[in-house]
Amino acid sequence: MRERRQCEFFLLRYVPDAVKDEFVNVGVVLLESGGHWADVRFTRDWKRVRCLDPDADVEMLEGLEREIRERIAEGGSSQEWLIKRMEDTFSNAIRLTPAKAVLAESPAEEIGRLAEMYLERTRKGARTVSGRMQIYQTMRGEFERQGVWALMRHNVAASEYTHRGDPLKIDAAYRPNGTVHMYQALSLETDVNAAKVLAFSYPKLREGVMRVEQAETALTAIVESELEREDDATMFALETLAASRIVVATAAEMPRIAESVRARMGLQ
Repeated sequence: MRERRQCEFFLLRYVPDAVKDEFVNVGVVLLESGGHWADVRFTRDWKRVRCLDPDADVEMLEGLEREIRERIAEGGSSQEWLIKRMEDTFSNAIRLTPAKAVLAESPAEEIGRLAEMYLERTRKGARTVSGRMQIYQTMRGEFERQGVWALMRHNVAASEYTHRGDPLKIDAAYRPNGTVHMYQALSLETDVNAAKVLAFSYPKLREGVMRVEQAETALTAIVESELEREDDATMFALETLAASRIVVATAAEMPRIAESVRARMGLQ
């Protein structure tokens, strides 16, 4: 039996939106005892990253893996260097998890096991996308089916209308007349706090749109088709959204909503 070596590993997570705080594991780094870097492995399937962030710069992410490998080969890498590199290049869109200890007979075999565990797109019993992303995919799919998605604005930065540094982004928006219609996928099953953030931010966003574009704003939150509406947390979220004048619709209503958007745009 080969001698096991004391190692530790940490994950690199892609987090494009600090408010929504959703992430995809994109890399794993294995360190041997004493902090010496042993190996790095990045995902080879970028579908989950593009699902979370259609505008993700995959080439830059792949370039980060190559750069880490070069630093390991030179023996001059460190976690501090990686953290600074990510801050400079990705503006904290990539985060490191706390290191976890692991005993490995072979670092090469161990990192392969870790990559399969944390980076593979699907595993038996695993959810491939978050609740919000399932709703987002349904929303986008219906807009695309009606031919309106390409005519809409995507990932609209609230900071354009509120304050510099506001991290909120709205999934989709368009202005067919004197009103800016906005749509945001929102999972009340997996992230009730996101409803509070959206409700808190919307009044300032609405004021900003009026100031910048001289237009009214209508925001629709798209939530799960099946909700436990008697659940206290869900009831609180729905009431909070309503208090901020945010319309709530379910993913099942998206065909009707997409058709209405097409009609407002005057498409045949």
